Amino acid sequence: MTFYDRLMARVDAVGALCVGIDPHPTVLDAWGVSHDVSGVEKMALTTVEALSDRVAAFKPQSAFFEQWGSAGIAVLERCIAAIHDTGALVILDVKRGDIGSTMAAYARAYLADGPLSVDAITVSPYLGFGSLLPAIELAEKNDRGVYVLARTSNPEGSEIQLGRTTGGTGIAQSIVDHAASRNRTSGTNAVGLVVGGTHESLGVDLTSYSGSILVPGIGAQGGTISSLTRIFAYTQALVLPSVSREVLNAGPTPAHLREAVDQVLAS
Repeated sequence: MTFYDRLMARVDAVGALCVGIDPHPTVLDAWGVSHDVSGVEKMALTTVEALSDRVAAFKPQSAFFEQWGSAGIAVLERCIAAIHDTGALVILDVKRGDIGSTMAAYARAYLADGPLSVDAITVSPYLGFGSLLPAIELAEKNDRGVYVLARTSNPEGSEIQLGRTTGGTGIAQSIVDHAASRNRTSGTNAVGLVVGGTHESLGVDLTSYSGSILVPGIGAQGGTISSLTRIFAYTQALVLPSVSREVLNAGPTPAHLREAVDQVLAS
């Protein structure tokens, strides 16, 4: 099965929600755990165990593991393995973007078989959409996915994303159009988009895009589940809202984490 097929099946089984695993210092404080790899591991694995039957995917934020060096990467590997054991999908938030052999090496790290192998990764297209081809091609070959930053939830993103290409097309729209074209050509829908759920107006036309859209900004950044029907009214894509600290700060009690998921879904 392709990544898109697996995601569709998982959403059909448990619903459309992605929970980020961000061992941010404020989250570790809320949990009352130590600011070290043991605290990070307890927070990450407890979250997976508590919510694996409620969410389609988990989205570990790689930076919060990388900051602890090799020990942190080892925790990330165990977290990925634990998620896969539950049947949930892993979308690793790494926002990689480079050219040529370097992009190919990033792709092999996450989209080929190995200890950091995941179902999909986030990538940045701002060295040109074509720079992502090594990751896109490997994702298509290995039934994985990439989520391309298109219209992100942070307000600073508008400075670039709502600008214009030399041909006059909006930059974010150009990314959407490239992704749509690639998915039509490959037939795999391996190229997803990252589009924030915090915008009154997206500033992009998604009607021709097929694939999946990862929607950060739900919860702490002000986005709500109920607003997604309006924001994404004109797309047939699979919309996957993503929430992190709004849920994570409810830990460490598993029941409280589950209650926080229920509150987000009702928002």
